[in-house]
Amino acid sequence: MQNKTFNRRTFGAVSVGSLASLAMPSLWAQSKLEKTKVSIAVGGKAAFYYLPLTIAEQLGYFKAEGLEVEISDFAGGSRALQAVVGGSADVVSGAYEHTINLQSKGQKFQAFVLQGRAPAISMGISPKTLPNYKSLADLKGKKIGISAPGSSTNMVANLILSRAGLKAADVSFIGVGTAAGALSAFRSGQIDAMCNVDPVMTMLEQKNEVRIIADTRTLKGTADVFGGVMPAGCLYAPVEFIEKNPNTVQALTNAIVHSLKWLQTAGPSDIIKTVPESYLLGDRALYLASFNKVREAISPDGIIPDEGPRTALKALLSFDPSIKAEKIDLSKTYTNAFAKKSKERLKA
Repeated sequence: MQNKTFNRRTFGAVSVGSLASLAMPSLWAQSKLEKTKVSIAVGGKAAFYYLPLTIAEQLGYFKAEGLEVEISDFAGGSRALQAVVGGSADVVSGAYEHTINLQSKGQKFQAFVLQGRAPAISMGISPKTLPNYKSLADLKGKKIGISAPGSSTNMVANLILSRAGLKAADVSFIGVGTAAGALSAFRSGQIDAMCNVDPVMTMLEQKNEVRIIADTRTLKGTADVFGGVMPAGCLYAPVEFIEKNPNTVQALTNAIVHSLKWLQTAGPSDIIKTVPESYLLGDRALYLASFNKVREAISPDGIIPDEGPRTALKALLSFDPSIKAEKIDLSKTYTNAFAKKSKERLKA
């Protein structure tokens, strides 16, 4: 692919089909796939949290790797995880910290390519139902919207509340999804606060319908909330699946890293042309404003930074007493072996 001539201005004239054919030749010279049909479970596919997955699908990067990928969309990351645990999907596109939770329960899962280097989750309160809000302590007894119970939005909310000495039992968490349902629940006053992803949060923010009180859409905001680098969306799967299907996992990783590379130079109009119309929630301008807010959160190369898992474990330990640090081996919750190969091959 000649990056000097293929830029955002010429993108509009290039079809999705021809983009797939532009996949680097080296990607075709790979070992035979153990499994060509792969099912991926995701919780809220239209969210920017999972944008690299959508790009890989829409631009044919999975197909270019010889894969036939079926993506099943669920209300939240915890629901997607249940699909894989239950055997109805092979791989999860979800939050890295689930691999730690699973290990604490004796289940061996491993993340193998990073999509987000920051959670891109923000938490805000409703000025309508909480006009006199002064601090996190004011959320005691209130209803907080999250994508789904046990999801990453739930985890971030728990962490933020713990800073004020509040426990999960001190509030009522309500699953509202990550799209139109979340907007409706917030605007109608069904919930007093919400911890969610974009474009939903930016849409509320732009119309002054939410007051943001914590923000992990930037690297600085993530460091403020978590105290360090926090890996977010990734592809993860049972260790057994990864060991049995290394070439298939490499192909999945190649496709995601290919999309991450594309996203590094894609302009807002490129994104609009690529994602399904339904993702825009009826407002293109606000969708683009959301993209600009979360752009920094997208991983450039799919590699999980070594300090990231430590940050995630520390966050979980701060509010989840069921997780014991001495029983967690972080080195078994992720691998960069596949992403490093993809990065070298794609020059990401």
